[in-house]
Order: sequence, then C-alpha cells, then structure tokens
Amino acid sequence: MTPVPEGCGGPAGTTRASAYDNFAEGYTAENETSLLNAYYERPAMLDLAGDVTGRRILDAGCGSGPLFAALRDRGAIVTGIDISAKMLEQARRRLGADADLRVADLADSLPFPDRSFDDIVASLSLHYLKDWGPTLTEMRRVLAPGGRLIASVEHPFANFLTQRMAGEETNYFKTRNRTEEWTMGGQTAQLSFWDRPLHAMTDAFTTAGFRIGVISEPPALPAARELFPEGFDESTGMRFLCFLFFVLHADQRRG
Repeated sequence: MTPVPEGCGGPAGTTRASAYDNFAEGYTAENETSLLNAYYERPAMLDLAGDVTGRRILDAGCGSGPLFAALRDRGAIVTGIDISAKMLEQARRRLGADADLRVADLADSLPFPDRSFDDIVASLSLHYLKDWGPTLTEMRRVLAPGGRLIASVEHPFANFLTQRMAGEETNYFKTRNRTEEWTMGGQTAQLSFWDRPLHAMTDAFTTAGFRIGVISEPPALPAARELFPEGFDESTGMRFLCFLFFVLHADQRRG
C-alpha cells in the first residue's frame, strides 16, 4: 500500500512544490477515496482531535483541504498552509473563497504571531523534513500554552521493513533519505522523504517543548474491509503497519 501524504513542506521545497503542482488534480481525486487517506489516516486524526468546537486550528500541510473541511464542519476555526499553490487552488474550490489558506513552507518561520492556535494538525507532512527541530519550535511558538500538536507520519518500522524486504541495506537507527517516483493525473515526479527511528521523533518533540500524550497505531474504519479486502487479513484485523500518530501537548512551563 502506497501512502498518499496530505501536504508538504521542508528542504528542497521548490522541487516538492512543483511536484504537487503538477499532479494537484489527480492527487486530490485519489486522496478523496483511498484506503490510506479516506478510511484510515483522516478518520484517525479526527478521532484524536475529538471535540474541536470553537478551537483555533492550524492545518500544517493542508493539501487540497479534506481535513480542513472536516474540522471546520465540526466547529473549528481553521487556517491552512501548504507549500503548493496548485494544491491550495484545489482546497479553495472545496472550501470557498473565504477560507484562510496561505502558501508557506514548514521549514521556514510560520507567518503567525505567538499563541495564535489552540491546536495544530500535521497530517503526513513532517516526514518531508530532514530536521524537525526548527519546525517544531515554530509550532510550539504559535500554539497557546497547553495547546496540542496532532501529527501523523509514516511508520518508521514499516519503512525499514519494506526496505529490508526489498534487499536494501539500511539502518533503522539512522535518519536517512528516501526518494520515490509518484505518478498522478498523468504526471510523474520524484519526492524526497526522511525516515527516522521512533526515538528520534520523540526526542525532537520533547526537545521542542512538547509533552507526549498519545502514540497510536489505530485500526482503519470497518467499512474498509469490504471496499479493500486485499488490504486486511484475519491475523491483524483492521490494523496494519503504515502510519504512526501522536498527540502532543505544549508544555505550559515553557512560554
């Protein structure tokens, strides 16, 4: 199963922005109904977010806006950023002209004042970054004390296992670069990802001033079994190695 990240941001941003610009329409269509996005990752993110009524939320790497839309429907006040202008055009078609959408690179300083948001959702966007430190520091800055960062990333062991099964020499305990060729909407592009072990993720979170509340490996929605029977077996039920989810709390003692 090939994951379809929601958005992007980080080093070599121009290359990734161009890639997502090229297949924005095809990507949006696939993201709407895919097992990994529509029946697994987005439902898990919404479940972890819980009641968001009245909460100010930054969708960091919003892509074409499906998570933004779902959070807004649940009563949140949402702002979306993404590195790809074409993806934001798709988002605006979905969300309307009044949606707060901005082109921004997650590797840069965030264009918001301190304590602007109650929550940040980073849906499949952090794994584009070689260095999480500056980005997490910025996220911590724009969160209100006690605010939450709800993040999903590619599961570190899933990537390691896939690489080893393919005969590649790789070291789970090192942060390492991986390039994949994606084709969507008739356009092909090379995308760069950074794989890192779990301890590197948790160390980066705590160093930036976050307290880890949840680490989750949730099941897919029950409806996925009928729609995608090839993706499941009796030994694991509705669970499979794909993404890892975090709920992190901004340490109130640090600003």
